[in-house]
Amino acid sequence: MKRVGRYAVSGMIERQYEPGSRGKVPRNLIGIKSKREMGKIESRELLRTLRTLIDTIDQSHRFKAADLCAMHREWLGNIYEWAGTYRKVNLAKENFTFAAAHLIPRLMDEFERHCLAVYTPCRTVSGNDLIHALAAVHVELLLIHPFREGNGRLARMLASLMALQAGLPPLDFGGVKGGKKQEYFTAVQSGLDRNYEPMEKIFGGVIERTLRLRDQRFDSSEL
Repeated sequence: MKRVGRYAVSGMIERQYEPGSRGKVPRNLIGIKSKREMGKIESRELLRTLRTLIDTIDQSHRFKAADLCAMHREWLGNIYEWAGTYRKVNLAKENFTFAAAHLIPRLMDEFERHCLAVYTPCRTVSGNDLIHALAAVHVELLLIHPFREGNGRLARMLASLMALQAGLPPLDFGGVKGGKKQEYFTAVQSGLDRNYEPMEKIFGGVIERTLRLRDQRFDSSEL
């Protein structure tokens, strides 16, 4: 398998990069060649999508695999031709290989039955049970890595929507940076053995940060 750009990929249109981007930006519908510019556009569209979903998904919604495809398409549909469809290429990152592409439809069906159907909706879940639900869903989705790009951000968006169902604000993942990024990736890998404790630790920190920042904003508004 030839290593191209950020991921090792093989086959079809998802392997293609935008001409002139030096293998840094996937082939896209808007002709963007700059990785930085594409990052800004994707981030803007992600925020728009999250706001739309907050307005449309209620506390009783049980997520399905089809919802994740729709969310991915809503976010990236104006940017990439393959948005909202399961990848047809194999992906690896830092010598870690994600689920083989041909297995994704079956794995996502299993993910829906054993994770989404079990842990959503989150309206009656709190404390350690909520942290476990967020960690399990997050890890299992990332191990499948169903889409060509955007899996981590999609998984974090799903976690925020689950947290909202439980009465929390949208989660702030701003603390997962620097050395925490490697800790995060290691926590995903631990899920291969159904060990969710490392990711539970991360989500515990994310929730703590989210609530602290909310309280700080609330206190500032009263000054």
